[in-house]
Amino acid sequence: MSKIAVIYWSQTGNTEMMAGAIAEGIREAGAECDLLSLPGVRADQAAEYEKLALGCPAMGAEVLEEIDFEPFFTDLERRLGGRPVALFGSYGWGDGQWMRDWVQRTQDAGANVFQDQGLMIQETPDEDGLEQCRAFGRDFANH
Repeated sequence: MSKIAVIYWSQTGNTEMMAGAIAEGIREAGAECDLLSLPGVRADQAAEYEKLALGCPAMGAEVLEEIDFEPFFTDLERRLGGRPVALFGSYGWGDGQWMRDWVQRTQDAGANVFQDQGLMIQETPDEDGLEQCRAFGRDFANH
């Protein structure tokens, strides 16, 4: 099985909770997984992993966080060709436009986006939401 990185940025802790549960699911499936948060990782480090699960909440007018995550993702984009990538994040309002835009951008970079729509959870994940994250991680590990 491949080594997977779960890399995320979180302001309120909601996306961090999702990341932890996704990493737990990946490990439950028997895969190796590193859980890394931004700004503590560079795009060249991320590109060393066979599979990437990337997490960022919706910010402002449904965009990726602009100070840490956007520059990281912009640098990583050109390295995503052919790589399995899972996208996830929390949001407070809106209809998920930030995720649809992010999925499209990731597909345009040549990545194989897992489940084609990403995983979104509104506000703080409850136990059902965390189980959804663990299942997402297990499925991604086995994909």
